Amino acid sequence: MAQICYAAIMSRIGKRKQSLEKLHDKQSERDTRELRIDKVGVRGLKFPIQVKDKARKFQNTIATIGMFVDLPMEFKGTHMSRFIEVLSEHGNIIHVENIPDILHSLQKKLNSETSHIEIEFPYFMSKKSPVSRGESLMDYIARFDAAAIDGKIDFVLTVKANVTTLCPCSKAIAKYGAHNQRGEVTVALRFSKPVWIEDVVAMIEASASSELYALLKREDEKAVTERAYENPVFVEDLVRNVALKLNAHPLVTWYKVEAENFESIHNHNAYACIEKTI
Repeated sequence: MAQICYAAIMSRIGKRKQSLEKLHDKQSERDTRELRIDKVGVRGLKFPIQVKDKARKFQNTIATIGMFVDLPMEFKGTHMSRFIEVLSEHGNIIHVENIPDILHSLQKKLNSETSHIEIEFPYFMSKKSPVSRGESLMDYIARFDAAAIDGKIDFVLTVKANVTTLCPCSKAIAKYGAHNQRGEVTVALRFSKPVWIEDVVAMIEASASSELYALLKREDEKAVTERAYENPVFVEDLVRNVALKLNAHPLVTWYKVEAENFESIHNHNAYACIEKTI
């Protein structure tokens, strides 16, 4: 009986090996079109991560991740599963310091010359309303874009924050007030040493007519409205104000500032952009 069982087991193992041998690796086939692909990989991957923050050491959030490598012209395709393997091997704590390790692992795992990663996630900060001091959470968007090319790491931090802007022209010509609107400011930057997301948010909010809050009582609304009225800014003013603060920051080596106002009395948006050349 034991010999029969042993024979049956060995037969199943043999059939499994034969089945695996039949799984052809199409990606590794030679491609004859002689066209190199600059970036190929996975995008739109949802992944839980821990991000370092300034106030609480770290916070848990959900990131949307993309990972890419180059593909030489002689290969038909890349191995998508290996991207997920690399990400899983590095756990769920992602910050500036361990992104180079992920990029180098991608290059090694996929035999590539270059690698890229994009990580976008909601980032939360606790804020107190200006008068009642009620505390609530504000959400922002942060993004890491990094690439390993020719032995060097290029890293760009992007932060998006919403603000209030009040039109200087409207204030100057109207008898009963001035139109205001919500604006979105996007700051992308490179740095010599890591810059806190909170510090970038602070620069953006200080450059507008007023910052936004999740929780406002009546006395807070009065204060925010009056603050905006006393500090009108065009979209041009907004990007210039942010750029001046970035110019004064000792760690910032490059930046691109974009602002878009979602106009309240026009059927279009107002937009401005400033980029510092390297």
